[in-house]
Amino acid sequence: MEPTDSMNMDSYKTMLAEVQAFHDKHNFKETGGEELTYRIALMAEELGEISSCVTKGKNKEQLAEEVADLFILILGTAISADFDLNQAFWSKMKKLDERKSKMINGRIRVSEFRDAD
Repeated sequence: MEPTDSMNMDSYKTMLAEVQAFHDKHNFKETGGEELTYRIALMAEELGEISSCVTKGKNKEQLAEEVADLFILILGTAISADFDLNQAFWSKMKKLDERKSKMINGRIRVSEFRDAD
């Protein structure tokens, strides 16, 4: 879809509606496109393509396209599994914000650090 002047391109609702329209256009619900194990396989494939971009030094535009593919699949998974990703995002960010960070092997980590010394 081509963006129009009246679209809020920064809106979660606009992005979600576009992905829903894509699902509807291709009849995903009735043809297996919303089956969750299938979607996990697609997301793993996209993550592999992201990894390939990074490890093979591909340009930023190629990386952005692969990350966008994964993001679209994630939005579609929220549709398929019928949960509010926007609410889940903000709930998780609140939890993450309350966590402490640690340097592990020279890199920063923000985790619950279960069973870690």
